[in-house]
Formats: sequence, C-alpha cells, structure tokens
Amino acid sequence: MRVGIPAESRPAERRVAGLPETVGSLVGAGLGVAVQAGAGAHAHASDAAYRAAGAEVVPDHPAGRTEVVASVQPLDPDRARLLREGDITVSFLQPAGELDLVRVLVERGVTAFSLDLLPRVTRAQGADALSSQALVAGYRAVLVAAERLPRFLPMFTTAAGTVPPAKVLVLGAGVAGLQAIATARRLGAVVEAHDVRGAAAEEVRSLGAKFLELDLEAQDGVYAAELPEARLERQRELIAERVAASDVVITTAAVPGRRAPVLVTTDMLKAMAPGSVVVDLAAESGGNVVGSAPGEDVRVGEVLVHGARNLPSALPVHASRLYARNVANLLGLMTAEGRVAPDLTDEVLSGACLTHAGEVRHAPTRELL
Repeated sequence: MRVGIPAESRPAERRVAGLPETVGSLVGAGLGVAVQAGAGAHAHASDAAYRAAGAEVVPDHPAGRTEVVASVQPLDPDRARLLREGDITVSFLQPAGELDLVRVLVERGVTAFSLDLLPRVTRAQGADALSSQALVAGYRAVLVAAERLPRFLPMFTTAAGTVPPAKVLVLGAGVAGLQAIATARRLGAVVEAHDVRGAAAEEVRSLGAKFLELDLEAQDGVYAAELPEARLERQRELIAERVAASDVVITTAAVPGRRAPVLVTTDMLKAMAPGSVVVDLAAESGGNVVGSAPGEDVRVGEVLVHGARNLPSALPVHASRLYARNVANLLGLMTAEGRVAPDLTDEVLSGACLTHAGEVRHAPTRELL
C-alpha cells in the first residue's frame, strides 16, 4: 500500500503532513510513499531529500493514486471525488465546517480520520496534533503581540532611566496558554494567567507566572465553552480589572466543534491603555474577544486586537516536524505487514474516524447532516 503526501493548496497553509524523517519510518513499516513535488518546500524539505528517504516524488496530487492520503488541511470536495472506495484520508478535518466534503467522503466510501477528533487518552498522545500545533500557536502568539506592541517586553535599566517590563495576561492555560506564558516569561514580561480549571494553577506557577485566583468555584475537567453563561459573565466581571492593567492579553479558550466563549468585551478593551495589544487565538472558532476577525488587526479605540489565523503555519519547519510525526504515529497504529488496515474497535482509531464504508461514524456530524 502507498501513502500519498500532497502539496497543501489552501490559502496560507505552509505545513506539510510528511517529512523525509517520517517517510523513513513509513517505508520501514513496509509502506510505499508518494510525495507531490514541492510539498515540503516551505518546511525546507527538498524533493531530493524525500527521494533519499525512500519516497517517490510525483508531479500531481496523490488523491486516487494512493490508498492513503495524509494532509494537513482536508481535501477539497473536487479532490475527494478522485478517491476510491476503501481509500483512507488523514487530516485536520473539522467536520462542522466541511459538510460538503463529508458528503463526498460518504458517497465515495472513504475511511476518513480527523486528528481534530482524536480522543485525549494516554495511548493517543503520540498522535495528538491538536496539542503539538497548540504549542506552536502559543509560542507564535507572543511573537505576534511583541511585534505589534509599541514598547519593550523586558525591563531595561539604562543611564536614561529604567523601563519597566510589560504586563502580559494569558486567559486559558492549556497547551497553547502554557507555551504563551513560557515564551512571554523568556522575553522578560511580567505574566499572570487564569484558567477555569483549578488544576492549572500549579502549572502556571511552575513557569514563573502568577495564577489569578478568582472568586469562582474551580471547574476541573471542563472547558470554558462548557460553562453556563451566568458563570462566564461573573468571570468577565472579575477579570476586567486585570485586562485593563495589562499591556498584552492573549486568549486561548477554544473547544473543538463548539463556538469559543467570549472572555473579553468591548468595554474591557476600551479600558486598556492606548497601544495595548490583544491576540485572540480562538478567532477562527468565533473568538474569545468581541469584534476579533481571523487574520485581521482590528482597532478598538487605541487598542489593537489581532485575530489569529492558522498561526502554526507561520512556523512551517517545526510545525511540520511535529505534525508529520503525529501523522506517522497514527498510521503506525493501523499498519501491519505493509498494509494500513484500521481496527475500528480500537478506541483511538474509532474516536478519530469520521466516515467509513459509506457511513458517518461521528454522531454530532451525523446529526448536522
């Protein structure tokens, strides 16, 4: 069986689903690999390097020419129509926004795996692309803020006086939030953070940041988007003062398949000092910040709000390295003796499987259709 790795075609996508180092592991498992010419260009992986790792470099998209297609973004419906019954796809397919594609996958009898649906269990950690890409996004978010902030992040003591450090507030202390905290601290900012999960406090403090203790009951094991609106409103009231006191706010509260909760209101933005910057990592799923727009800088008074859009793609070398390893690990769970034959009684593979044999296996997507 052969695994195809296409060049990504969606706008601003610079990652690739396989690199020479992971091609080697797939070939070692008895699989053939076909890589579309130029697929790794943005990640500085040359066609020659793919050939040296054992892949065949092909001029066209591998859909319909290989039994497995592994990509970052899901195939577009026209490409998906080239797939044959029983073919397998692996990608970051977010079904709620790709219903036309899901219909094509069902019609063609394709087995589609979405890394967006991968169960969060220990055995699946090696394939957890949501976490690996959130790490990249959290790091990049701080750099985006630093580029737009009209002042230093670290403290400087000079003959002309002392420049105090910037104050950074991170809302949400999952993988992206913790990486944002660590990066802002490395750049010398004073950092504080809050998360609805009380268990996050120890992780925040271990990175040298202050954890905001709000007069709210801890909600371990839940996401902010799962909280009732009354509790979210109370949370907004309690963090308003800290938002106003911050030079940079980074929001990271997003839940796959659901609209992001609103954490920062227009009134809170207007209370911030002129020149302050807010980076909304949840902009693509509705936004944690009122008025944020994916890929755009929006000004609310003299405060700049950046709506993040596919931040991992801005660092394609390491984002691709992490993602390609996630894909290889997932394929490893379903490969034996040179054949990719997923066992859908396996909880990891079953949880990540969106369509199979002409059926939608993901219940929420089935309801949407």
